[in-house]
Amino acid sequence: MNNIIKHIFFDLDHTLWDFDKNSSLAFKMLFEKFSVHLDIHDFINKYQPINMKYWKLYREEKISKENLRRSRLIEAFTSFGIEFHMDTIDTMSDDYIKFLPLNNHLIEGTEELLEYLKPKYDMHIITNGFKEVQNQKLSSSGIRHYFKTITNSEEVGVKKPNPFIFEHAIKISGAHTTNSIMIGDNYEADILGAEALGLKTICFNYHKEKLPTQNIQVSKLKQIKKHL
Repeated sequence: MNNIIKHIFFDLDHTLWDFDKNSSLAFKMLFEKFSVHLDIHDFINKYQPINMKYWKLYREEKISKENLRRSRLIEAFTSFGIEFHMDTIDTMSDDYIKFLPLNNHLIEGTEELLEYLKPKYDMHIITNGFKEVQNQKLSSSGIRHYFKTITNSEEVGVKKPNPFIFEHAIKISGAHTTNSIMIGDNYEADILGAEALGLKTICFNYHKEKLPTQNIQVSKLKQIKKHL
């Protein structure tokens, strides 16, 4: 594969940037500010599947950004029997987004992999995350300089797996579908979305989902080296 690949497109959250760890730290700050007396691990265990559910609806254009940010908090707190006024929910939502990029833990092996790939490929980011924090995450975590282009769903107007976001990323990078590969953790958004446009893919399947056997998948970032 590596003799034809010239461009690598990475997802950011859950692929390079350790969203779960950084999100937990952001919620810890949020709970301290608003005097929320819940065990952070219990809360995160409830919140994560709720967050994934609303992100799926958001990707499918079924809810707005505002509804995503409100509803995931409301449902998570309600599961513990806690209710907040909508103004407080909105403030919490804004603060969470502000707190999120203050912690910038990377997935294990990120910098080692990027250093390995840098001399051989042009690298790029395609992300569905909110534009106000994604660039900050890249800069604050110290990995922005590895990437030639950043494609953000809010700026493009559609989200992965919509083929237009991949088309836009290919266009601004000067790449072609035939010499490009997409690496991401979300099978629907990253892998199926990229494959629909003809890109090769590697799924960072750290969550060990059952995926079709024809898909290249790895459970650790360092395993990507043997494919590139």
